[in-house]
Amino acid sequence: MGNLYKAAVMQKKLKRDFILGKLRALNVTVSQEGLPLDELDYEDLKYEYVLASFREIDSETSSNAWF
Repeated sequence: MGNLYKAAVMQKKLKRDFILGKLRALNVTVSQEGLPLDELDYEDLKYEYVLASFREIDSETSSNAWF
């Protein structure tokens, strides 16, 4: 049972670190609420990543136009 717990904790840490790296690649350093990214959990980091990815979309190009 101890190995399963360790694997679950490691998976959670890896997922969090992956999203944190993606946010840092987009030059995001703080959340929308002004908290440092290091203080956020995985779910909050996912939310911040979605918002940051939307800001990266260039709506002026024809391929990203709605109609």
